[in-house]
Amino acid sequence: MTVSTTAPASTDTFWTDAERHLVRYGGEFTREIIDRAAGSFLFTADGRKILDFTSGQMSAILGHSHPEIVATVQRQVASLDHLFSGMLSRPVVDLARRLTETLPAPLEKALLLTTGAESNEAAIRMAKLVTGKHEIVSFARSWHGMTQAAASATYSAGRKGYGPGAPGNFAIPVPNAYRPDFTTDDGSLDWRRQLDFAFDLIDAQSTGSLAACLVEPILSSGGIIEPPAGYFAALHAKCRERGMLLILDEAQTGLCRTGTWYAFERDGVVPDILTLSKTLGAGLPLAAVITSAEIEQEAYERGFLFFTTHVADPLVAAVGNTVLDVLIGDRLDERARTLGAFLHRGLADIAGRHTAVGDVRGRGLLAGLELVADRETKQHSNELGARVTRRCLELGLHLNIVQLAGMGGVLRMAPPLTATEDELSLGLTMLDQAIGEASAAL
Repeated sequence: MTVSTTAPASTDTFWTDAERHLVRYGGEFTREIIDRAAGSFLFTADGRKILDFTSGQMSAILGHSHPEIVATVQRQVASLDHLFSGMLSRPVVDLARRLTETLPAPLEKALLLTTGAESNEAAIRMAKLVTGKHEIVSFARSWHGMTQAAASATYSAGRKGYGPGAPGNFAIPVPNAYRPDFTTDDGSLDWRRQLDFAFDLIDAQSTGSLAACLVEPILSSGGIIEPPAGYFAALHAKCRERGMLLILDEAQTGLCRTGTWYAFERDGVVPDILTLSKTLGAGLPLAAVITSAEIEQEAYERGFLFFTTHVADPLVAAVGNTVLDVLIGDRLDERARTLGAFLHRGLADIAGRHTAVGDVRGRGLLAGLELVADRETKQHSNELGARVTRRCLELGLHLNIVQLAGMGGVLRMAPPLTATEDELSLGLTMLDQAIGEASAAL
């Protein structure tokens, strides 16, 4: 056996090796070799500086290589990194306690895992065990993960070609105020009638085994769609009427991203089970399932099993504690509100200058901008979205676009909570230029 050296390969060799040896797992790779990252920026191997408006995979809320995170990783990996899954350490217990202290009653029991898919898998498994039922309801443009139960509750992508999903999964329509399917007399979204209709269909299809409703407070991969105020209280009531648990997936919205610690705070609704991931590890693989003592006790008595390799790992738990330290110490919930208002004003200004912008939406430092070929008809254009995204990267701005059937290309923005107004202004300037140039080229 011959083992090659790890000396840096030429650019051509790098891409040849990538194409020959990597499994492609979702679209094309960005044709940049990322060499390092710091704060709000990525730096490529050929010296380019790219403003990261997606916080990595919507996760690095403290920016890249935050000094306190770096120090925690270096310290913790040198003392206690990984354990047998049945063993406990202080970072794990401390993080469980501190996380639940940021949440309203009765959420007081935490399970620490790795990814969002894993946390949703565990939450669904717990809900099925506790209720003794198996049917799961989710939004029609949801993204909850790529493992079996989570993928079965994901409708925005990846459903075709893999055979049957988990039995008993149902989709309900997304309350999209920009593209309403049920309307009032004035043409605005009639979400109450939509929700009633959705559950009439659920009741017609259900075998009487509705276990839980799993939803995101703001759909991200679904196009940064935020259900209107009052929707989640009504959804919670629908769940209660049917003996279902309400599971909220705050992978991207949790931990100050939207200007409050949790997005569900706006609605005055407390979920039965809360899942956290991306933002909890600030870019490292850390996730959590949080529930009540009553639900945890019932699950325990019924033999709840979620014994995984990296459950309750001390290294990432220590990172999670540091994330909480920084969020609290630097008041990043307040910062997200202030910077979020600044970002949304800038996006509104761009919308005022470009008819290709159909809608601006989101909350705090999670924003969406929907591009359309015609603002009056709201006709979408995949080509326009692709051009804008490509031109942004050429100018030095990385953001992500989602293209869904019946919807324009939606640019997703989730800058770090540590970003500055100057960095946001820089990103807005590049976005403004990219939209203008891409629109003119069509």
